[in-house]
Amino acid sequence: MSRLLIAGRQRLEGEVSVQGAKNSALPIIAATLLTKGENVIFNCPRLSDVEASCAILRYLGGKAQRSDGALLINCDGVNQSEIPDSLMRRTRSSIVFLGAVLARTGRARLSFPGGCEIGPRPIDMHLKALRELGAEIEEKHGVLECRAPYGLRGAKIALSFPSVGATEDVMIAAALAGGTTTISNAAREPEIRDLADYLNKCGAEIYGAGEGVIVIEGVSSLHSAAHTIIPDRIVAATLMSCAAVTGSEIVLRDAVASHLGAVIPVLEEGGCRVNLTDRDIRLKAPKRLRSMRIVRTMPYPGFPTDAQAPLMAAACAADGTTVFIENIFENRYRHIPELARMGAAVRTEGKVAVVEGVPRLYGAAVEATDLRGAAALVTAALCAEGSTSIGGVRYLERGYEDFDLVLSSLGADIKKV
Repeated sequence: MSRLLIAGRQRLEGEVSVQGAKNSALPIIAATLLTKGENVIFNCPRLSDVEASCAILRYLGGKAQRSDGALLINCDGVNQSEIPDSLMRRTRSSIVFLGAVLARTGRARLSFPGGCEIGPRPIDMHLKALRELGAEIEEKHGVLECRAPYGLRGAKIALSFPSVGATEDVMIAAALAGGTTTISNAAREPEIRDLADYLNKCGAEIYGAGEGVIVIEGVSSLHSAAHTIIPDRIVAATLMSCAAVTGSEIVLRDAVASHLGAVIPVLEEGGCRVNLTDRDIRLKAPKRLRSMRIVRTMPYPGFPTDAQAPLMAAACAADGTTVFIENIFENRYRHIPELARMGAAVRTEGKVAVVEGVPRLYGAAVEATDLRGAAALVTAALCAEGSTSIGGVRYLERGYEDFDLVLSSLGADIKKV
């Protein structure tokens, strides 16, 4: 199993392009199931989660392969409606295939999804919404048996929480449903709009994506399309956290500043200077980061839960106290015991974490237990005194493409062994 070895206290400098968004790529890959012909997906990151989604497509009878920097997908040969447990467990986002397979074949059989253990992420909203679209769903021994004997039909769906996954599942399923579907309290993340942009290129009629109410006018069929995945705002936030904690100056190419509207002010509060140009972000950090008072994770456009862990790592070496309030996932602080091994001073009670900045962190042997926790340990290691050995690299590779090479290109002393 791989480990990352990082020698800390190296200043970062230079320019780097931000990879395509994992959280856009995964639902778009699932949505290709509804199309005829060959899709060309540009800027699709090379991640284990992306490969897991492609493996599901291939199992169902589709084709997915890389060529000249693009992911080519053709689902004309899809002839299966069942996804085995071994594939469903590889990624949490596999649940978005439920609506896609059901819309494509009229039936679906799959188990509950896997993914990082960061707290309960129930799929009740997915099932309730699909039932409102006309699906008949039975749950037996961890397996979902789904049928749409009379086809899917439009409905008014009110989500109890602006769930990203449930919003995506309904959008995909409703694209070919009869009539009009309205999603109230829909998720507003940029990745939702990206999915809608792709589907609309394929002939769908989706309106209001990125707002609280989304309207989908069902169509009879969808064709293939070429589409470029948006930049990954969480990778951008992680790189900014890495620069902030090391007193560095970096430029992020192909980053969308508006997608980071809740992150940039927090870093500015910590003393960073952030200059924005067209698709570029330049961050210059102070020699030592200041505390950032209170950081609350919220659904978009609030501060993203996925950026909480790397920013907390930066706060561990800041001057002063920062309070984090995690409002999305109840078990999102699993990285804190590992940060403590490096000398961090963090106290938690429920969803609140109080971070007392320390003069310096120290290198140690630590283990990542989830994707964003892994990013936090990398962030901390970059500013730590001495060397840090990080295990659980497989978690990092679920969401960060060649992160060791990206950081090396900026001057970090990091290698994978």
